[in-house]
Amino acid sequence: MNRILFFFVGLWLSLSAMGAGRDSYTVLVSLDGLRWDYPEAYDCPFFAQLAQQGVKAVVTPSFPSKTFPNHYTLATGLVPDHHGIIANKFKIRNAGVVFSLGDSVVRTNPQYYGGDPLWLTAKRQGLRTATVYWVGSDVAIQGSHADYWWNYMGDLLSHEQRVDEIIRLLRLPEAERPHLVMAYFEEPDASGHDYGPVSTPTRHAMERMDSLMSVLWTRLQALPLADKVNLIVTGDHGMAWVSHERQIFPYDHLKREWVDNILNDFPAHVYASAPQYVDSIYQALLPVDHLRVWRRGELPAYLNYGTNVNTGDVVVLPDVGWVFDTTPWVDGGTHGYDHTASDMWVALRAIGPDFKRGYHRTETLRNVCIYPLVCHLLGITPSPCDGSLQEAADLLAK
Repeated sequence: MNRILFFFVGLWLSLSAMGAGRDSYTVLVSLDGLRWDYPEAYDCPFFAQLAQQGVKAVVTPSFPSKTFPNHYTLATGLVPDHHGIIANKFKIRNAGVVFSLGDSVVRTNPQYYGGDPLWLTAKRQGLRTATVYWVGSDVAIQGSHADYWWNYMGDLLSHEQRVDEIIRLLRLPEAERPHLVMAYFEEPDASGHDYGPVSTPTRHAMERMDSLMSVLWTRLQALPLADKVNLIVTGDHGMAWVSHERQIFPYDHLKREWVDNILNDFPAHVYASAPQYVDSIYQALLPVDHLRVWRRGELPAYLNYGTNVNTGDVVVLPDVGWVFDTTPWVDGGTHGYDHTASDMWVALRAIGPDFKRGYHRTETLRNVCIYPLVCHLLGITPSPCDGSLQEAADLLAK
């Protein structure tokens, strides 16, 4: 019975892909730090409209629930352990350098970006593509960029200007017009970090983004191709409150001679100064309350993490609301915790001709499924990935 069911689901997906196809346009928007409950916790009438007229879902990020790893997961459908951007900061072992957001030379080296991002998957299959500051889009991955892209190292467009750019791109003549536009916005993440997820400034940031997305949709609906545009609004991770009173200092438990480098993040990657110290680090941290500690390659399977060669010798993950860091913590919001923790979950809203109307998904959706979903909307063949279109098929109109 199950085999018959899967056959007909697969057949339906194949046939429906012909309808989604090349005459449609997809705008994929990421609001950084869009925690799953913000649209209901704050005054967000447009998100409510999207839920009424389109689809509503909760997305689980991939581990770790950090910005760079998850934006590149959204783009490739691969978990960080497989695409290689395993953290916002990690050591490149064979080069002896540290990948970090502040090092433009290392960050833009294409050899560290595995997988096949959406803008290249679609471009290679004959569609024009555009990116507005998406993670990895300013890197010459596979020697190429989207047809239209913005350099994050230059003078940044304001959020309003990014909306203008999306509309400008979709007003181009048909032969020049991108069928895929991916756009990134820094809020509500920035406010969530500074003030925490439950705060007046974060409320204001989220409500501004709700208003801006309303403007975007209104302007998309005014285009001649309005009936062919699908809009997906989601994000990379959630946000949790962390107090300085819940900080664990690494060197309260470790001898400095054991450690070559501690890259403080969530999780923290601890690189031993010599192989014989790996177990010393592990054993010293293992009994510490509010920490989970693993040797590289020994993380639990559900995290899908820890086999990449650049992973620290010891991986240290604090409980939600706790921090493991060498630098004194300032009260505020953060993320990177276990991706199954609800504070890390992400809102998703989608609307357009290929989505159901008024559909609320009750089960969470893995973010690796966004890549095959967008490929379906564009009528292109996805590259191998960790996601599944079948997992997201319930969002699609019959």
